[in-house]
Amino acid sequence: MAGEASGPVRRVCGGNGTVALIETEHLTKVYEVGESTVHALDDVSLAIAQGEFVAIMGPSGSGKSTFMNVIGCLDEPTAGRYLLDGTDIGHRGRDELAEIRNKKIGFVFQGFNLLPRTSALENVELPMLYDGASPRDRRLRAAAALKAMGLEGWEHHHPNQLSGGQQQRVAIARALVNRAPLILADEPTGNLDTRSSVEIMELFVRLNREAGITIILVTHEQDIAAFSRRVVRFRDGRIVSDEPQQPAGGDAGGNPGRSVPESAPETDRGGRLG
Repeated sequence: MAGEASGPVRRVCGGNGTVALIETEHLTKVYEVGESTVHALDDVSLAIAQGEFVAIMGPSGSGKSTFMNVIGCLDEPTAGRYLLDGTDIGHRGRDELAEIRNKKIGFVFQGFNLLPRTSALENVELPMLYDGASPRDRRLRAAAALKAMGLEGWEHHHPNQLSGGQQQRVAIARALVNRAPLILADEPTGNLDTRSSVEIMELFVRLNREAGITIILVTHEQDIAAFSRRVVRFRDGRIVSDEPQQPAGGDAGGNPGRSVPESAPETDRGGRLG
């Protein structure tokens, strides 16, 4: 039965021997809306290997956000099976799911989701509060994560003192600080101008290539999806296409890729410099 496996089952993606980090088998999610039945997910089977960079695309109501909620352990499917890093996620309790999210998944959202009265450093420390890290270790790791995002010297600024691009860098640092192997990014550039969007996507590319972090992002924008190496498209709760692509800026081997979208002046939509 789901949830009763004695240990992780490490599966292989395709023929290249790469281990699957995410594997879904016939996922279905059904909602009852009044007298209607809505199939938000309809028999979705997908494998994503460790180290992939995947864009999830589709129109509103296509099922892409529901899929992200399921693989982020924020919602349960009505039927089907989901394995994360070889572990069957089915029939897990609330506390167990929270622990899995804290250790395995970093989340990045369109609205940043930073605590407004808390410094950048303290925002990044938050995931470690549930991980048993000492105060000193929390501060050191949070400061290192912010430095890696180019925010050294901004540790004690509050979100309203930062541009949109800087706030999203804080959010990415928070997603990374527990060394999770997977980042789920839901419209991460939706509140940013063109140049800040490109800079955030270049950060994701670097994290994917240099640290081997698996990145899955939801986006409506083709220019943003162009940074990924694989695009999965949803419609009416089903996967309608799943194609590899050469990412903007070149592939992992340094080969030239498609051109990066032209940058605008580095301000967020509130007009502040980023």
